[in-house]
Amino acid sequence: MTQQALETVSFDVRGMTCASCASRIERVLSKQSGVHEATVNFAGHEARAVLDPGVDVTGLQAAIEKIGYGIQPFNPDEERESIVERYSQEALKQRRMLILSVVFTLPLMVLAMAMDETMTTRLAQLILATPVVFIFGWQFHQLTVKRLATLDATMDTLISVGTLTAWGYSVWALFTEHEIFFETSAMIITLILLGRYFEARAKGRASQAIARLVELGAKEARVIRDNREVMIQASDLQPGDHVIVFPGEKIPTDGKILAGQSSIDESMLTGESIPVDRQVGDNVFGATINQQGRLELEVTKIGSHTALAKIIQLVEDAQASKAPVQKMVDRISGVFVPVVILIALAVLTGWWFGTGDLATAIRNAVAVLIIACPCALGLATPTAIMVGSGRGAELGILFKNAEVFERARVIDTVVFDKTGTLTHGAMTLTDVKTDEDEARFLYLVGTIEAASGHPIGKGVALGVEQRNIELGTPESLDSVTGKGAVGRVEGIDVIVGKRELMVEHDLKIPSDSLTILKEWEQEGKTAFLAGWDGSVRGILAVADTVRETAAQTAADLHGMGSNTVMLTGDNRQTAEAIAKQVGMTEVLAEVLPDEKAVHINRLRTEGKAVAFVGDGINDAPALSTADLGIAVGTGTDVAIEAGDIVLMSGEPSLVVTALQLARATFKTIRQNLFWAFFYNVAAIPLAAAGFLNPMLAAGAMAFSSVSVVMNSLRLRQFK
Repeated sequence: MTQQALETVSFDVRGMTCASCASRIERVLSKQSGVHEATVNFAGHEARAVLDPGVDVTGLQAAIEKIGYGIQPFNPDEERESIVERYSQEALKQRRMLILSVVFTLPLMVLAMAMDETMTTRLAQLILATPVVFIFGWQFHQLTVKRLATLDATMDTLISVGTLTAWGYSVWALFTEHEIFFETSAMIITLILLGRYFEARAKGRASQAIARLVELGAKEARVIRDNREVMIQASDLQPGDHVIVFPGEKIPTDGKILAGQSSIDESMLTGESIPVDRQVGDNVFGATINQQGRLELEVTKIGSHTALAKIIQLVEDAQASKAPVQKMVDRISGVFVPVVILIALAVLTGWWFGTGDLATAIRNAVAVLIIACPCALGLATPTAIMVGSGRGAELGILFKNAEVFERARVIDTVVFDKTGTLTHGAMTLTDVKTDEDEARFLYLVGTIEAASGHPIGKGVALGVEQRNIELGTPESLDSVTGKGAVGRVEGIDVIVGKRELMVEHDLKIPSDSLTILKEWEQEGKTAFLAGWDGSVRGILAVADTVRETAAQTAADLHGMGSNTVMLTGDNRQTAEAIAKQVGMTEVLAEVLPDEKAVHINRLRTEGKAVAFVGDGINDAPALSTADLGIAVGTGTDVAIEAGDIVLMSGEPSLVVTALQLARATFKTIRQNLFWAFFYNVAAIPLAAAGFLNPMLAAGAMAFSSVSVVMNSLRLRQFK
């Protein structure tokens, strides 16, 4: 079975409460027939499975239901908003349970701590604690029973066993005149419900990046049907439809401008706040905003093929993937709960036999069970990835998978392909020197160059037109490969090109022209001659101009401790001139397209961690070879496919932002994991030694989960 024949199915997962749940589901899914790979995202409550075609998903559902969970296939394109809505509903549910639990727990705490203990107050505590433990805490007991049916244990098992033990012992103690602690069982439930409520709210905020992207799309479109304008749902558009977009309206889908020109706000796509000018023939993208003129567009892409849909898909893929560090966490979570139960039993036995005080033994064992709940471990990595990748999308940076965040932190060398990344990727007429009438000179040369079809010729023609000189049509044209072009314009035989072409046509070259030619070439420009009637009449120069932010980008990377390298096929003189402008000291010049990957591999073998930035088809091998491939989204689809990070704008400054955000995200993951482990590693011994009250343990456990999510949410403020 070939990889191309496989299909990926997304599942909505129900019943997960901790990282060990996700690990169990992932293991069971992976073992099913026809499943090549399965990943489960605890924070996103989503599973993805790579399947052979024709695999019956009902069999997968049955296997998961057998271990006490539920999965339901869903289409991300159609059901994204419902998934986000579920977080809101979960928060409302936990809020309702929390309020009711507080209503019963507060008077219970007053009775236990501020009232004289009598049989009446002891019975009142039983009456108040029982609804909290069995009604408001029923979600924990229900899931525990399901897990026990398959000999599984999760975070809910620890909560359920701990609270039921505290409540059950208190019932026995009530009638045997021993110490009771009903307030402990009730307060544990209340504090954990408080944590669940804040956690559900925070996870909803963390997942809103996808929802915001979905909401960017236009809901309606003004389309021409039967020679009149009618409004239809944007989802009903078809390729080839003609759409009208007025100023201030969102462009409903990707298309090409047929009539009109305007400034387009493309900030949702590229992160750049400055509008860009678009005219007839230019491509525009759905969800961008037409700011000025009336536009008529031809629809070119719809649905999942649009730029916005691809952005959403890349963000979802990143959020569903797992960083390598998460695999270690999953392994720990898979055995953590059973180990904690054994520790709690050992604590119970040790204290009981050591002191003979069953109440103290139970209290300490319950504290161990409650403080050890591994919920924070399961949230540490995925919440940071969710927020980091979502923030990246808002800035015009797309991370393809979670592994990128780890790899970005070690990058010490950034290699830029020159054309289209450090430069604009298009030739521009920069210099003209002639003793003739300049307008007449440019008219003759521009007419020849416009018809030649060569990139340099296009640059010349565009420069002439920008000087408000209207070009003509040559009577004849002959392109001379590698040298220039010869043509006839209004009866004049015009020769444009290199010195050799001038010599071949017996044109006299003034000595000062050669001097100027050499000076311009030393500045990194492509210079050439033009003449007629036996003499060179002038010199022109074009250049692929350096992007305005290129020099600052190099300086910022140097400030981050990364070396910068420029890689180009240009001759060394031109390459070094541009490198000097940008501020890069290392240049790899005269590199053939198929040699780029070789140079990247050489740098890696020298012990450098290399990121490569490129945008062309011939950049794909180098992007794949580098430790981190950064593809410019304005480039080719092949380059974008090969990259690990996609920049939706051609601005090189986004490279700095991407690396900084990736490093900030991984730093957040490490912080989250440290605190998640710290709570458990430090607190379990304290609880076992009797220094941690079960209620404090419940508060600390709830706070650990909330703090991990809130720490991740700080990435939303990244600038």
